[in-house]
Amino acid sequence: MTDENAQPPQEELAVATEQAQLDEQLVVAMQESVELKDKVLRTLAEMENLRRRTEREVGDARTYGIASFARDVLSIADNMQRALDAAQQELSGSTDPGVKTLLEGVELTERELLKALEKNGVKRFDPQGQKFDPNLHQAMYEVPDASVPSGMVMQVIQPGYMIGERMLRPALVAVSKGGAKAVPGAQQDTTA
Repeated sequence: MTDENAQPPQEELAVATEQAQLDEQLVVAMQESVELKDKVLRTLAEMENLRRRTEREVGDARTYGIASFARDVLSIADNMQRALDAAQQELSGSTDPGVKTLLEGVELTERELLKALEKNGVKRFDPQGQKFDPNLHQAMYEVPDASVPSGMVMQVIQPGYMIGERMLRPALVAVSKGGAKAVPGAQQDTTA
């Protein structure tokens, strides 16, 4: 008896071979799918990192883009302060109302200039009496004084400026020498 539904062995072999090829193609396709999914996820992560980096760079450009201009303006502020200091020493006893008005006008102009700088993220700092910090201060000379701890800012020759969190210009200072070592973080008032 022969079974009509029975396939000859060659046909079974052909079907089995075709099935094996399909299984192999499925495995390859699944591997490609996993690889492509990995590439897509990596690309998305790279795009997110690029977006964050670009946002940070744009923020930095807004904050620090005026640094060169601000440095140029600082020399004007310094000169105004020097002019005020010199004029106040020379004209302190003057009763001439015109001279007093002129000095007041220059003082107002200096205050407005400093306000404009601060409005644009440039902040002035005066480290008088603070511990010397080479990241913020530039020591110009040492002052021997046994009554003040060593390493303290005794005199500010030129104030420093920050723009955002970055140093725009360090403060030029005179540092104490000769007393006990200053305790980190401690401040001493030397204006007394």
